[in-house]
Amino acid sequence: VRGAALHPHWLPCFCLHDDHCGSPWRPVDYRSLCKDFYFQYTECDSTGSRWRVAIPLDPGSCSDLPPPTRGTDCSFSCQAGMFLEMSTQQCTPCAAGSYSLGSGLRFDQWDAIPVGFTNLASFLDLGPNGEDVQSCNSSSWTPQGMYLESNRDECTVSLVYVVHLEKQGSVSFTYQYPDNNILFEFYVSVRVLQHGNTDVLMETGRRTHLKSGTNILYWRTTGILVGGKMVKPVLLRNIQIEGVAYTSECFPCRPGWFSSMPGSSSCQPCPSNTYSVKGSSSCTPCPEHLYSLEGWAECKVRPPCSESDYFQIHTACDGEGKTQVLYRWVEPKICVENITGAAELPATGQREPCPPCNPGYYNSNDSTCSPCPPGTHSDGTYACAKCPAGTEPVLGYEYKWWNVLPANMKTSCLNVGNSKCDDMNGWEVAGDHIRSGAGSSDNNYLILSLHVPGFKVPASLSGMTGGEFGRISFVFETLCSADCELYFMMDVNTKSTTVVESWEGSKEKQLFSHSMTRNASVTYTWAFQRTNHALDVRRYVGDVAKIYSVSVTNVVDGVASACRACALVPQNSQRAGSSCVPCPAGFYIDRNTNRCQECPPNTHLAGRHTYGEDACIACGPGSVSNKEHSRCFSDCSFTLTENNRTLTFDLSPMSDVVSLTVGPSFTSKGTKYLHLFNVSLCGHEGRRAAVCTDNVTDVSTKEDRGDMAQFVNSVDSFICQSTIIPTDGRGFRMVISSQSVSLADTFMGATVEAVLGGVSAEPGLFPDNSRNVPDINFFYRSTQVTASCDQGRSSVIIVRCNPEKSERGEISVPSSCPAGTCDGCTFHFLWESASACPRCTRDDYHRIEGACKGGIQETLFMWNEPKLCIKGVSLPPPSSSPCEVIALWLKMGLGGGAFVAVLLVSLTFYFWKKNKRLEYKYSRLVMSANKECELPAADSCGLTEGEEPDDDVVYAQKPSLLGKLRAIANKDRESSESVQLNSQSDRWALG
Repeated sequence: VRGAALHPHWLPCFCLHDDHCGSPWRPVDYRSLCKDFYFQYTECDSTGSRWRVAIPLDPGSCSDLPPPTRGTDCSFSCQAGMFLEMSTQQCTPCAAGSYSLGSGLRFDQWDAIPVGFTNLASFLDLGPNGEDVQSCNSSSWTPQGMYLESNRDECTVSLVYVVHLEKQGSVSFTYQYPDNNILFEFYVSVRVLQHGNTDVLMETGRRTHLKSGTNILYWRTTGILVGGKMVKPVLLRNIQIEGVAYTSECFPCRPGWFSSMPGSSSCQPCPSNTYSVKGSSSCTPCPEHLYSLEGWAECKVRPPCSESDYFQIHTACDGEGKTQVLYRWVEPKICVENITGAAELPATGQREPCPPCNPGYYNSNDSTCSPCPPGTHSDGTYACAKCPAGTEPVLGYEYKWWNVLPANMKTSCLNVGNSKCDDMNGWEVAGDHIRSGAGSSDNNYLILSLHVPGFKVPASLSGMTGGEFGRISFVFETLCSADCELYFMMDVNTKSTTVVESWEGSKEKQLFSHSMTRNASVTYTWAFQRTNHALDVRRYVGDVAKIYSVSVTNVVDGVASACRACALVPQNSQRAGSSCVPCPAGFYIDRNTNRCQECPPNTHLAGRHTYGEDACIACGPGSVSNKEHSRCFSDCSFTLTENNRTLTFDLSPMSDVVSLTVGPSFTSKGTKYLHLFNVSLCGHEGRRAAVCTDNVTDVSTKEDRGDMAQFVNSVDSFICQSTIIPTDGRGFRMVISSQSVSLADTFMGATVEAVLGGVSAEPGLFPDNSRNVPDINFFYRSTQVTASCDQGRSSVIIVRCNPEKSERGEISVPSSCPAGTCDGCTFHFLWESASACPRCTRDDYHRIEGACKGGIQETLFMWNEPKLCIKGVSLPPPSSSPCEVIALWLKMGLGGGAFVAVLLVSLTFYFWKKNKRLEYKYSRLVMSANKECELPAADSCGLTEGEEPDDDVVYAQKPSLLGKLRAIANKDRESSESVQLNSQSDRWALG
């Protein structure tokens, strides 16, 4: 008999047929039986039978126990409100103050971990020497009275319950999932039935079918504690299991609840200003100076009233267009106003003119604001007017006056420990803003929701293809003295609520905007919590969140505050007129003709308008636009002119998405995590190809997981980042990927300059470029504003030529900034690749001529060293040509020598000739001076000034032999030919 401790004196007899077996038990004296025991059934056998056995409360303390007897049929169970009394084996009604589910179990009181539940904490990372790290021994699910609270650290903690069902049943529970950075799993045995986030923050019920037999139920949480921020715990309550064969006892009502009648299947909460203890059949009123809220187990002292105990509201506009301020106590009222120092409720304010209606509404005859009819617009101060021809209304929601809560907004309160919190208003209108209310407790979630049925891009914006269907923008402010937090969430198609952004502590008045990239029904939610501590008190009532304005664009059933110019039907159309038509993708609306015109090449439609050519923004350097003019991207080619030389880069081998894993890093408890970057340098045909996905917040069912998973839990970008917790060391069944963000939504351009659009490449973060090829800097930007980056994030990829790397290359982050960023806003990467070297040209190789051997000369071509180019022109093959024995230099030397020799001979002859002429002239002078006749003085034979000599040759003072002969011959001739001139003349003239 399994599960029963039988006394050795009681030996059962098991027979095939009862008539073959005598009395199976020996006689016993029942007066000696032990009283400290309880009855329990054995497991059912193959025939569906079981035995009832007695089990001592303290093993070994009893000498005698009642004998085993045949039990009820295995399928037997009592109705709700009754239990199986084991001594008589009869169904008995539960007493007042208790309840029973009949064939079910319910756990709704968590003052302590109920019997049967087990906490298992695990942190399976090994220490440096291989030992188990014991840092999670103190981590567990913690009872908080109304609910269980999971651990707040990064340890993995499982709440385990083992239940045996005799028939098919179910398990249901209520939980609250407040944080994206915690993994919550519920599974039965080894079958995962729910994984991750289905509804962030919202209190959610889940029901799961169970098979007959033994079922092991696991509720497991693991904090993704990367970055030092403490996670908010999962809250669990109201676990109910159906399908057990019987219940042998009734459950007492928990404190603050009661059941007044016997045979109850549930308990009811005590009304306000009453209380009860555990197992009560009625509630006790609180004394006059004390108070309690519904379901409280005790009364508290009423505090003096203060300014935090009342709030103001504006009455609706009356027929005269007047309103006034009224003051109301926060309900339920817990304070006392008739004691010393207590604040009194202020008097009603004076009647004042009503504020204008919100844009898109008009003041009707009954002084209420009504939406403008379709096709009309109003700014809220004048009557609705029809949009002129050639324009269309700008549809959306715009709320900036908060006299009454808009019809499509709701406010509520949520607290998993207080089921009646939802009956209270979470937010209150206050004229020019809406603010969080007081609530019944500081740890309540005060919720404000806005439902948008869908989006529709107007005709005037149809040319834009950036994927934005609508945008929500709001101005908010938080004033806090504790650890308050404001959440902004969205629920798409009522399938999954996801936190978009959250702000902790006090925040100055600021604008937040979020783009809707899918046409779907969505509910936007703001939730404010003054503190996340489990204490159910109201200490920080003065901490508030204020929202001043909310704007949603392109709403299907929205109202219009203005009109926008749109494109008209073309003139050559058969239905030409003034009606608006949508422009094709990448077309803008011409201001002069109101016709659709395509954006110029390499421009993209930027901003949120398509009116005028200025809507087409030129792409940055090194980039082109796609066909739809929705995005600029690099075609993975780059051209640079430098020093009268053109360098061409082909980066196509680097076009595929590359992943970079940085780490590992470790949290304070030793959890290993990695930073994963997916990088798409050029995108893919104008699309952003890098995708990062979260699996912490995966939806639970296959139908939900269809296309919603990609929409809610993934981002596409040129560069995106995820935090990865690997499977090794944590016991996860899969790698955990979380905190996926986009770092590069738009491509700014590629240039060799270090700065573009205010973003700096910071080349000093990486080793110097020692090669004579400039780096190419790719600049990206993500305009999504974050708490630390009010201008959004930016990224720079330095593409560097490195012939030693492969064509795909390697990407890295700065060693001084191991997470890729030093300030959290600008991310830097270095991508070294052979593909980043320019294409080879003729300037990248040189020619080498060999010696002439055997009349043949070979010519070789060699790359310049080091080779800093790739592909492009090929190296020419070696060539050979005939040559002579005498070398060219020798030929040139001989030719030069011959030329010099001829030149010297010519100069010698010229100067010799010149010398002869001078000698002849000198000789004539000498001969004329040596004549035998009377001659005048020597100087009389000289030439007078201005005279020219008759002869060209003058002989030297020592004439040659030939000259002497000529002189003798001429002597006789001169004497016979002389003629006497005038006697008075003192001179001789030679003929």
